[in-house]
Amino acid sequence: MQKEKIILGVDPGTNLMGFGIIKVTGSKITLLDAGVLNMKKENDLGVRLKMIFDEMIRLIDQYLPDELAIEAQFFGQNVQSMLKLGKAQGVAIAAALSRSIPFEEYAPKKIKMSITGKGTSSKEQVAAMLLHILKVKSLPEPLDATDGLAAAVCHYFQSNSPTGGKRYSNWGAFLKNNPGKIQ
Repeated sequence: MQKEKIILGVDPGTNLMGFGIIKVTGSKITLLDAGVLNMKKENDLGVRLKMIFDEMIRLIDQYLPDELAIEAQFFGQNVQSMLKLGKAQGVAIAAALSRSIPFEEYAPKKIKMSITGKGTSSKEQVAAMLLHILKVKSLPEPLDATDGLAAAVCHYFQSNSPTGGKRYSNWGAFLKNNPGKIQ
């Protein structure tokens, strides 16, 4: 019997929070849901943060994910935007932890590299590749939804890599850290 795993991916934000939920059975990935929480009409940051928490709890209670994959903050020029993004990310993580769901953060470039093979890919290129990977005809708009979905697929790829996501500079380093792999 193949083990199933459900992964909730989140692209945090205080205007739009993208999410994607996948089910993995063996090596087959199935799209369960993807979308956005649109908070643009709400001016109060505290209310937006509560909306994020409530939506995360709703998604967790509905889909019962085993793990959360979340896009990490990027360092930009606008400090206020970074602080707001960090709050949104923290609230999403807190919601997962309140339901005992482990989380993993991934840098935006890592997610893009995992999906397209290029860390500087556009949102459109990531979305196009997700269509191919998930074998679906369309994905929800706006692209924040596919960013959340990309985080979930990236997490699946990273957690199933032979080295568990670790990088080695050469075969000697790999063999030194994996003596059980030598036969």
